[in-house]
Amino acid sequence: MTEILRDGGIFSWLLLGMSVVSLTFVLERGWSLRRGMVLPESLEKMVGGTDPEALRGACTAQPSSLGRLLLSVLDHLQWSKAENLAALQVQARREVLRLERGLVVLEIIVGIAPLLGLVGTIYGIIPLFGEFGKAVSGDNTLMAKGIGAALNKTLLGLLVAMPSLVAWSYFNKKVEVLSVELETVCDVLLRRHYLGSQDKAGLRDNP
Repeated sequence: MTEILRDGGIFSWLLLGMSVVSLTFVLERGWSLRRGMVLPESLEKMVGGTDPEALRGACTAQPSSLGRLLLSVLDHLQWSKAENLAALQVQARREVLRLERGLVVLEIIVGIAPLLGLVGTIYGIIPLFGEFGKAVSGDNTLMAKGIGAALNKTLLGLLVAMPSLVAWSYFNKKVEVLSVELETVCDVLLRRHYLGSQDKAGLRDNP
């Protein structure tokens, strides 16, 4: 690896920097997208209860995507269901953007790393053709070694891109799954409140 970096010049160092950036975002997203941090189990269980103030306190004490969405619902309980749902959807889009933070960097690295490796290979091969006539009439060892060193950049670009692609695909799917689960929990709270309100209104109308 040291030889590849030494022979690859600036292209190899750029690819090494990309690999460090990719690893940083993979570790950060892996930590931030843990289910317990996005959907705390204690909050999920409290949604089935009947005490909004207790739920509000728990959401405030446990900052999370679920907590912020539930607070949005609780803050607008005096609104109609349609208005509350519209406000919730706005907050939900913010939370999805928060969950997807950094994934665009992985996507860019997936696209750029192989291309940068290919450019580095072409850049390394071009000077070799200037010496092609000499290599044909003499020893081809240096020519072969130069081509091998140039191809190392393409290999390095692919080695950076492939793990980044796996991580990007995995985290995108995880965000999608978490979003569905968040929607489900919030829907339970909305249904419980507004159906309960309708039942109370019905009792008042029919003593």
